[in-house]
Amino acid sequence: MEVGELAARAAAVLRKNDMGGWTRAAPNLYPHQWSWDSAFIAIGLAHLDVGRAAAEIRSLLDHQWKTGKVPHIVFNPDAPPESYFPGPEHWASAADSPDAPSSPARTSGLCQPPAHAIAVRRILEVAEKRGEGVAEAREFLREIYPKLLAWHRYLATARDPEGSGLVTIFHPWESGTDNSPRWSAALERVEVGEMPDYARLDLNYVPDPSERPTGPEYDRFIWLVEVIKRNGCNDAATYDASPFLVKDVLASAILVRANEALLEIAEVTGAPDGDRATIRAWIERGRAGLDERWDPRLKLCLDYDLRAGEPLRARTIAGFAPLISGTERPERLRALLDALDSRAFAGHPNLRWPLPPSTSPEEPEFHPRSYWRGPTWPVMNWLLWWSLIEAGEKERAVRLKSQGLAQLSDGRFGEYYEPFTGEPLGSDGQSWTAAVALDWLANEEVSEKP
Repeated sequence: MEVGELAARAAAVLRKNDMGGWTRAAPNLYPHQWSWDSAFIAIGLAHLDVGRAAAEIRSLLDHQWKTGKVPHIVFNPDAPPESYFPGPEHWASAADSPDAPSSPARTSGLCQPPAHAIAVRRILEVAEKRGEGVAEAREFLREIYPKLLAWHRYLATARDPEGSGLVTIFHPWESGTDNSPRWSAALERVEVGEMPDYARLDLNYVPDPSERPTGPEYDRFIWLVEVIKRNGCNDAATYDASPFLVKDVLASAILVRANEALLEIAEVTGAPDGDRATIRAWIERGRAGLDERWDPRLKLCLDYDLRAGEPLRARTIAGFAPLISGTERPERLRALLDALDSRAFAGHPNLRWPLPPSTSPEEPEFHPRSYWRGPTWPVMNWLLWWSLIEAGEKERAVRLKSQGLAQLSDGRFGEYYEPFTGEPLGSDGQSWTAAVALDWLANEEVSEKP
């Protein structure tokens, strides 16, 4: 598919999934608004309409909790109940929390990686580059800055009472990498209690059950939701009660970069000096926390299980967290790049394209078709491409993007891809896949046709 046709097809996906001010993640499997999906979707929309990109972020943050938490799902009230589980009815008790938003639409009680400030800064960058909508974008930054600051403060306090610089998650869904082997050991320690019967709906939309989390995994997922609900979605109470309590290095790395973006937004909007000093401290603390989680043997960063008091050893794409956060250690950057190029990731000889699988093919739990256990994810390729540019690795970034666009050249914009055959898996017409394709295609560094 030619570049122009691919861009037109990507724009068509976003228009098809546009629900009028917000974008559903996919046509069927994901009919609601997901938090970190919307961040990447806004980046793509910025190339089509700055105002619509701003509306994407605004619509999500209109449902921010009083604590500053941005919920991982804002439920579409018009979606049929049988379209997604656990839906708004399952999360209904979350609305009883005194911290829940007063908006009419229901939300979940979880959160997801904080990529939103990165998207907001990108909206301004695109507007300035195009010379269109600059004043509108700057006004949007002034409007949204206090909400972004509250969101980051929530993560730096309620989700890090230890002051480690690392974000704590209560559920694998909060990581955005739901069934990754990152969580296997921690999940195995979760004992499922009594809970109502439930019917999974995701298997209705995916022909191969092996692509999705297993039944025992899903039981634990739903039990952890019950634990959070029974504690009133109160962070302090959940911190004490949840059997799953993990420091997430990927979310923490994204937060470091989001804080850098927030610092730039603070400068554009003329925020107080005290705010800027606080944000700088968060950046420094985040990088220090990630340094503590470095595994010199694996040459990757590892999540940390607070309940077990030990790192979670699994070679996954999250291990490149210091590359994403922007490590200040040249030797660590070199080790990360070597790991990325190795046969454990993008250098594996059997890959259809040299793009890093979500889990290393050399891991025992690798599965090439199972969600985050092996497939390649375009959104993660975008994040690594952007991180390589920030690290000064422009040639590597161009190569990764070229291969990423080749993967998407069939125009199906899959949720994720089988790494050896290149088959699109999950849901076609995935909004954030189309969005990162648009950002790649709009970038001046695109030098090859997909």
